[in-house]
Amino acid sequence: MLQSLALASAGFWADSAFAEALTLTPRQTEGPFFPDHLPLDQDNDLLRIKNDLTPAVGTITNVGGRLLDPSGQPIRKALIELWQADDRGTYIHSRGAQKAERDPHFQGYGRFETGEKGEYRFRTIKPGLYAGRTRHYHFGITLPGQRRFTTQLYLAGEPGNARDGLLNGIRDAAQRASVIREFQPVGAGPELAATWDIVMGLTPTDQAPAEGPRRGERPPPPPQ
Repeated sequence: MLQSLALASAGFWADSAFAEALTLTPRQTEGPFFPDHLPLDQDNDLLRIKNDLTPAVGTITNVGGRLLDPSGQPIRKALIELWQADDRGTYIHSRGAQKAERDPHFQGYGRFETGEKGEYRFRTIKPGLYAGRTRHYHFGITLPGQRRFTTQLYLAGEPGNARDGLLNGIRDAAQRASVIREFQPVGAGPELAATWDIVMGLTPTDQAPAEGPRRGERPPPPPQ
């Protein structure tokens, strides 16, 4: 995975960090499907569950970058969590099942502690679609001594982006653009990768608790 991500991000990693140094990553809702029962395997490779030889169904994607403060300095030893729908549009959650059963080989949730340069990385799949939303990843960032900050990452070129209420609810154009990333092919295979630097604000407002009523994202109606 490290090699794949390096190939995809070579040549623009530094430029990406510089361009977004002053663009704070916007807070977005945690959503209703943060896992209510965490998997035993919680590493940053969501494609395979420990001791399971069968990989998850879906297009393999790699996403990584750095966690930065507003001046572009790395934030070390922060916890980054990722959770998402599987290829069938289903979350690891008691209410997360859509019209298809959850892929039993997909981990659905992972976590990573940022390194000395603030770096993080995940190996996963392209999120599946479900009613009312475009494709997206959920991210939680917890700095030492603070509460979880939640946001979402979107895939460039998705038809659903233009009508997604949460994405277009980000009024600041620079912030909205900062959470949309182009996933590019890795080599000649079907695997994709994107670089995303997360820029954390350090003001009291930005440190406000992310928990509480979950707004803006409603569970889809029960299967017919």
